[in-house]
Formats: sequence, structure tokens, C-alpha cells
Amino acid sequence: EIQLDKGYIQVDAAMRTNEPNIFAIGDVIGGLQLAHVASLEGIVAVETIAGQTAREIRYEQVPRCTYTRPEVASVGISEREARERGHQVKTGKFSFRVNGKALVNGDPEGFVKMISDAETGDLLGVHLIGAHATDLISEAALAQVLNASAWEISQTIHPHPTLSEVIGEAALAVEGRAIHS
Repeated sequence: EIQLDKGYIQVDAAMRTNEPNIFAIGDVIGGLQLAHVASLEGIVAVETIAGQTAREIRYEQVPRCTYTRPEVASVGISEREARERGHQVKTGKFSFRVNGKALVNGDPEGFVKMISDAETGDLLGVHLIGAHATDLISEAALAQVLNASAWEISQTIHPHPTLSEVIGEAALAVEGRAIHS
């Protein structure tokens, strides 16, 4: 019999249930109930079934997206979670209200907040609220996979006028160097 916990099928890191030939993914296993998470879990299950070494899913690196107006997106951990884990943090925040593309598009509501470890510079989390936040979060997700720092993001040229400039400005703001605030 397949093991359940609070109604969810229990799986290991390879998405295998306690029955060796039965795998489960997506909403039935709980966790982050997002289509892109289920897709990755499916890939891990298939890699395992095919005898390949399956990748490890690092759920903190999964972009979390809410498709509302305004959109909400995040990756990594919050400032509170970072502090609870013992990190000394630095944060940078930047508003869409001073972004040229947001103004031209008529969507100036929103902001981005970037959380960084004050000692190591590691990027701990990025949180966005605003137009196209669910598209913009991909840059932050890539930065986390590459273990980029806020400083490294700030050194990336963000074309003007684009909404992506809010990411670069928030990275600059972590060091108190935002240009357009």
C-alpha cells in the first residue's frame, strides 16, 4: 500500500513511492503545487526510471508565481526566514514607479525586494510585485542557480527602457547604490 501523509502520497527525492515501481509527482505529493514544479518532478521521475542520475530538486530555487493583477513572484527565502536561519542580511528595494517602461506601459505599481547575506554576498531571495513579475523572476532564479551575488547582478547590463531594470536597480540598492531611486 502506498504511504500517505495528510492525504499526500509520500515520495523520495527521485519521486519514487514506497512501492519501487510506482512514482508520483505534482499536486498529489503536496509541496509547491505549480505546473512547472510538477513538470520538473516528472523529469526527475523519468530520469530515474531510465536509469539516469536524476537531478536534485532544490525547491527554494523554484520561482513561485501568482498570476493576479498585479502579478506576484518570488524565489529563495524571505528576509524573515533568512534572519531566522541566522543570516545577517542586507536588502535592496526598488519601485516600479521610477521605471521608464513601467510608466510608459501605465503599470507603475509594484516593487522588487532583494535579500542578500551581508557576510558572503550570497543572494538569498528575490520578491516582486508588479506587472510582468512572473516573467522577471526568471533572472533571479537563474542568479540563484548560478550562485550569483547581488553585486554580480548589479554588474549585468539591463537594457533601457525595460522592466528588467528594476532587478538591476534592486541589486544596486542592496549596497545603497541604486541610481534611479
